[in-house]
Amino acid sequence: MPMNKPKYIVSETGGRAEKRQRILDAAEEIMSQKGPAETSISEIAVKAGVMDSGIYQFFKGKQDLLFSIPEERLRDVLVQLKDHLTGISDPVSRLRKMIWFHLHFNDAHAGYARLLLLECRSSQDFYDSEAYKLIREYAGILMDILDQGRREKVFRDDVKLTLMRDAVLGALDMESVLQLGSGEVESSEQDFEDLADLCLHMLLPTPAQVSSRGKKRNVIIQAAIQVFAEKGYNKAKISEIAKLAQVADGTVYDYFDSKEDLLLSIPEEHFSRYFQQASDAFEIKDPVRRLKRLIRFHYTSFLQERQFLKVFLLELQLTARFYGSKSFATFKRYFGLVEDVIVQGQEAGVFRPEADSRVFRNLFLGAFSHMALRWLIVRESSDADKMEEIDQATKLLVAAVLQPIKDSAGETPDSSGG
Repeated sequence: MPMNKPKYIVSETGGRAEKRQRILDAAEEIMSQKGPAETSISEIAVKAGVMDSGIYQFFKGKQDLLFSIPEERLRDVLVQLKDHLTGISDPVSRLRKMIWFHLHFNDAHAGYARLLLLECRSSQDFYDSEAYKLIREYAGILMDILDQGRREKVFRDDVKLTLMRDAVLGALDMESVLQLGSGEVESSEQDFEDLADLCLHMLLPTPAQVSSRGKKRNVIIQAAIQVFAEKGYNKAKISEIAKLAQVADGTVYDYFDSKEDLLLSIPEEHFSRYFQQASDAFEIKDPVRRLKRLIRFHYTSFLQERQFLKVFLLELQLTARFYGSKSFATFKRYFGLVEDVIVQGQEAGVFRPEADSRVFRNLFLGAFSHMALRWLIVRESSDADKMEEIDQATKLLVAAVLQPIKDSAGETPDSSGG
């Protein structure tokens, strides 16, 4: 919708609507230039092409006419703002759009902005007007954006929403007031990026808050791992997890939507950490040694966190819901390291070119899963036996992809060990 000339949304039809609009156009133009106190009804009537009495058909007097200018304009503002926000889902983008729209609209309609900010807002009577009700509706849109940001953990939660709203709207108003009153900038819109940057940094959680939330979230996850490992997912209760984490039941729902969401969130942190640690194996140049390092890292890391291993094997890896979760994407990135090693070894001529890296990954993960289930459920191996089995499993897995190397006598030596 063009915003370079006055246009009002009016309820009248036919000639009355056109006549009322001419009066509003004339009043906005003259009052914004001379000020309401210096403007007479007769001047507005002449500009609008009506008799003085024609103005009183629509407005009780000059103050009513003055307040009606922002009232009609604000109806237009609300329609346009809602249209601009349509299709924008995240609170940060919605806030940026609202800040831009506010500055842009006021620049495009300087007469309206001048009357609203420098004339109407200074009158106590204005706060009982219909126009002010529309301002409250406008402020409500901002409140909804801020509340969404808080609910989605994007904006800070240690300050009242009303204070956050007042700070943003106050900054927007002062931008326009100083631009209109002193002309310190050519347009308030030119400060959009700087103002949006300041507002977002003001509203985003501080590093201390992020750290605190992260610590509490991790405490809940660790408690959930213990409860899920001991009782199983189906029998576990949120109240038990909350008690172990030493938080209120409701606090768990501040971080997780449901018990299932909590379960599916468990692997994400672990596999992100495993990915970073396992990436160190790529500092090793020899593909065989690199593959051995990854295999042993995978086995020993899981064994060091046996409760997590039990939850992962019984409640996640062998259930369909895991494969549609966000955590699976992290797991996929982690086990992708194994495929990368095979491909790099093939490029170096060390691993057999016909060995499929994806199928090898399944062999690797499957062998470990069955061994770990036997260790955890059947419990037929001591810790010493487990370490020996890890060494033997490493030999088997390396042998599956290793390119046979014949010696001078035509024999193929065993190069999978060590």
